[in-house]
Amino acid sequence: MVTAGYRKARDLPGVIPVFPLDGALLLPSGLLPLQIFEPRYLNMVDDAMAGDRLIGMIQTSGEGHRSRPGLVQIGCAGRITSYSETGDGKYLIALTGLCRFQVIEEIAAPTPYRQVRADFARFEADLQSEDDEGEEFERTPFLDLLRRYLDNRGLGVEWDVVNAAPAPALINSLCMALPFGPQEKQALLEAPDLEGRRAVLTTLLEIDGAWPPADDDEPRPLQ
Repeated sequence: MVTAGYRKARDLPGVIPVFPLDGALLLPSGLLPLQIFEPRYLNMVDDAMAGDRLIGMIQTSGEGHRSRPGLVQIGCAGRITSYSETGDGKYLIALTGLCRFQVIEEIAAPTPYRQVRADFARFEADLQSEDDEGEEFERTPFLDLLRRYLDNRGLGVEWDVVNAAPAPALINSLCMALPFGPQEKQALLEAPDLEGRRAVLTTLLEIDGAWPPADDDEPRPLQ
């Protein structure tokens, strides 16, 4: 896990820029690729690259004005670990998740992008490695659920990769990649730890697996 030297919640900045994006999920140690093209977010990336490279991913709450919707209370901060520019002025970046945060308040920033005062203390454990978690994970019943879910959705995965992946990487990557709705993504984000996240993911797979398979010709690869 890339923590960029952050070991304690107090090591992280108290104010961070945020990128509101419904349906997108960044988890600690997860990797989220993004294509940036709106001027305000190009500005945000420029400022982040000139500083600590941190950006907070967060969803909207459904409240507030359409041009400035309210934010949910919990997001996840990530560090830009990959960056490139395209010929048409877009940025292709990847965020590596560091630590979840609670929004204390949104500040009146002079920047075109939004910034919040963030409290990381509640989620300080995110800064520790998950490599030793989930060792007792029983894959067979879980993978049966996953297969049924993918069949119902007409999706496909590289099963060799799935079978070989360590438990934390498998759970986190599935939570981020599977096409759950914003509320389900938020529930996965707010699960207390890896085991809690696996329990929420299992429940979501069970719910979807109760429906008959979709009549698709060929499985689509999971993006």
